[in-house]
Amino acid sequence: MMTQDPYPRAVGGRPSRAASMFDLEYPRSVGVFDTYLAAQKAVDFLADNGFPVNNLAIVGTDLRTVERVLARRTWRTVLMQGAVQGLSTALILFFVLWLFIPVANVTGLLLAAFVFSIGVSMLFAAIGYSLSRGERDFTSVQQTVATRYEVLCEHKVAEHAQELLATMTPTAGF
Repeated sequence: MMTQDPYPRAVGGRPSRAASMFDLEYPRSVGVFDTYLAAQKAVDFLADNGFPVNNLAIVGTDLRTVERVLARRTWRTVLMQGAVQGLSTALILFFVLWLFIPVANVTGLLLAAFVFSIGVSMLFAAIGYSLSRGERDFTSVQQTVATRYEVLCEHKVAEHAQELLATMTPTAGF
């Protein structure tokens, strides 16, 4: 059974430039670490000892998504977020209008840009919130994190990397 190549190929069957940058020829694991910082310190240790680090890759494995809930969404918070978004839009609108429409009353133009932008942003925020019908009544941020980090190495220098890492003391960063 033929397996599909995980890397996109360019014309002529060659790896694309982005894919080939991450490819290692016959990679071997030289260390598995609980944190990215520990894997990074291992690679730094190898670099400090003259190892050709262009033969290495740090790969995060066992990925999981973590979502951190920040706050409850209410009509008040939705309208306040709309108003804050409207402030930045108002400044952009003001500068565009000021550049292309010569007016004597710059203060009036600034006030009009603020009123219009804040009003429109609050309106769109309210429409979006009302259409959600109470689903996801909270704000959050998401991040994909790895539970392990593996240092992979080109097969031709993997033994040398393992020998160097074996001399690394726990006080060197683990």
